[in-house]
Amino acid sequence: MSEVRIGAHTLGPEHPPFVIAEMSGNHNGDLDRALGIVDAIADAGAHAVKLQTYRPDTITIDVDGPAFRIGDSHSLWGGENLYRLYEKAHTPWEWHEPLFARARERGLEVFSSPFDPTAVELLESLDAPAYKIASSEIVDLPLIEQCARTGKPLVISTGMANVAEIDAAVRTAREAGNDQLVVLGCTASYPASPSESNLRGLPVLGGVTGTLVGLSDHTPGIGAPLAAVALGAVAIEKHVTLARADGGVDSDFSLEPAELAALVVESRRAWEALGRPVLGPRESEKEGLRLRRSLYVVEDVRAGDEVTARNVRSIRPAGGLAPAELSTVLGRTFRVDAAKGTALTWDLI
Repeated sequence: MSEVRIGAHTLGPEHPPFVIAEMSGNHNGDLDRALGIVDAIADAGAHAVKLQTYRPDTITIDVDGPAFRIGDSHSLWGGENLYRLYEKAHTPWEWHEPLFARARERGLEVFSSPFDPTAVELLESLDAPAYKIASSEIVDLPLIEQCARTGKPLVISTGMANVAEIDAAVRTAREAGNDQLVVLGCTASYPASPSESNLRGLPVLGGVTGTLVGLSDHTPGIGAPLAAVALGAVAIEKHVTLARADGGVDSDFSLEPAELAALVVESRRAWEALGRPVLGPRESEKEGLRLRRSLYVVEDVRAGDEVTARNVRSIRPAGGLAPAELSTVLGRTFRVDAAKGTALTWDLI
């Protein structure tokens, strides 16, 4: 599929990158802050705000033990109990309606990552225009099937997934009658290292899945997303907060509003710069062709004078013979008088 439509926006190679701002847990448990993040996202010019729709007890259970703690010592959440973490990070279900309303008032597309069937039901009641499948949920094929059967576009993150798992997720969506798919390259480390982003895999991902591709990015800054645009990404997802100094579960790898605004502007510039796979003068360069070098008479000469390196030189502008002809014309004689500044042409010699 060459295009996918999310709300009023068309995603595809012929359109500017679709910038998705992920709020995640950066609301820090405060609805007013969450609404402020929506406003900041709109002010920055992003195209969509994305939420995460779960409750602690729909994504895990309230038990402790090694299996229910984050074991990665390099993670921002290393050692945290899953239930406690999701208590802090979740977006209460009763917030969804005011957040959806604010986003729509501000001209944003608004959708979410559901983590269980009840979340899909809530999001359907709010007429979400699309669904995001989070990296850890790519193996939850029943959830993917439920989302696909809504007929809404699916944006699927592939962090941690192997080719077989990616294929199964895409096939499940298609078998449910949904081919409106955008598959995102993703490194599910928080924060992620640019050296592990493997952006050259994006064209491969598109070839394997037969879908549009994008990037869900957890690296610092906007360098990786801009590089992804050059490799075919039609959508960019970044976490966003009001200020990293405010803290929060995802703040360390989130963009601040000014950085998000820069991403919107620069990703569009990167897309515009791709152009077409052709060589030759651009339209804007045509006037510049006049300023190329050519052969000119650089001192007054009379008929019968010899053409020398002193009286004929390669200079700007164009108009005379090509500089490559200099060795051919040297030693010939002028057939007519010529003033300094005359373009050298074959009829003069």
